Amino acid sequence: MTEKYLTVTALTKYIKRKFEADPYLDRVFLTGEISNFRMRPNAHQYFSLKDDRSKISAIMFKGAFNSLKFQPEEGMKVLVIGRISLYEASGNYQIYIEHMEPDGVGALYQALEKRKQELQKEGLFNPDFKQPLVRFPKKIAVITSPSGAVIRDIMTTIKRRYPIVQLVIFPTLVQGDKAAADITRRIKEVDAIGDFDTMIVARGGGSIEDLWPFNEENVARAIFEARTPIVSSVGHETDITIADLVADVRAATPTAAAEIATPVLTEELLKIKEKENRLNQAMSNQLKYKKQLYDHAMNSFVFKQPKRLYEAFSVQLDMLNRRLEQSLILEVQSKEKEYRTLTQKLYFQHPQGKVDVSKQQVNYLNEKLLTTMQSLMKDNQTNLSQLLLNLDMLSPLKTMLRGYSYVTVDEKIIKSTTELKENQTLTVHLSDGEVETRVSEIKQKEL
Repeated sequence: MTEKYLTVTALTKYIKRKFEADPYLDRVFLTGEISNFRMRPNAHQYFSLKDDRSKISAIMFKGAFNSLKFQPEEGMKVLVIGRISLYEASGNYQIYIEHMEPDGVGALYQALEKRKQELQKEGLFNPDFKQPLVRFPKKIAVITSPSGAVIRDIMTTIKRRYPIVQLVIFPTLVQGDKAAADITRRIKEVDAIGDFDTMIVARGGGSIEDLWPFNEENVARAIFEARTPIVSSVGHETDITIADLVADVRAATPTAAAEIATPVLTEELLKIKEKENRLNQAMSNQLKYKKQLYDHAMNSFVFKQPKRLYEAFSVQLDMLNRRLEQSLILEVQSKEKEYRTLTQKLYFQHPQGKVDVSKQQVNYLNEKLLTTMQSLMKDNQTNLSQLLLNLDMLSPLKTMLRGYSYVTVDEKIIKSTTELKENQTLTVHLSDGEVETRVSEIKQKEL
């Protein structure tokens, strides 16, 4: 009779097998409200999903939970995707959630993913375009709401870490329909001022609707085009907006943003002091080393026995002097031998005979030259006398002796009556002198 009875374990295994074999339960889409949720850090999450009439246990493994882009809260309506199975120890069926998102914002998530893909294709998320932060900023601009914990956290952190920096707050809308335009305007305003080393864009946590202005395209492009390096801290650590992806650096929290943007002044001063000590130590070691080199040099033979420095050169100089003397002696002997040879040749080729012959030739040529010159002079005198006679025959003075004269005015010879004027003074040139006269009347001949 007992063979007809199943154990609880066998029945449970059978029911579990039915759950896992049913294709409709392998991927279930549910909507419900989160219940009994208690956050378990870095662990699997156990809670329930309920509606007005029913409730189902839920488990979300650590890997799937860490990939969420929002923070689940008690009472939050969500959309989940998972599989249904049975937990054998308690006999309860439960849903193993693989994906979860807030109910009512699924369209926003789809729009967000689509915009991310478009901007990523354009290269707005490319690490090559991200600017390095200034290590020691002098002036930081903070774009956020002027009230709330965000600005207080940033101010407190920066004052604690790096109080020498100038912090300028640019009050900005961070939620609502007008927030995106206001954030864009503030980013461009800070960048246009141009003297800020770093810009922090920050906002506290919230729902995807609250954070949506930081997912707008105009905000993303303003961050991408800014020349001032930007640190983005929007929402909680699990919230990642498009502004975070485009910014040069993303910080998980406003406090982290302040820490990323500034060094710790006391640590930097300590580093400077350490480097100063190292520099002093290095300089001291260098001085000791140089002192050792100096002492070694001063104790060398160069300074104590300087003659040893040039002893070898002195020996070499003596050898060169001897070689020079020997070379000079050989050169003189060679020249003397050459001189004797040339003297002997000159003796046999004495020029006295050539000199006597040349003297006879010179005497002959002198006599010939004298005869030629006398003949030439006589011919030239005859030609000159004839030329003088011919010239005298052509001389105007001969003509003037026969009663002719010529007239000038201001040393210009007058050739026609047209060149004269009445009462003009003339000079008449005669053979034995000149006569001054005046024109009283001009008579012209008719041709």
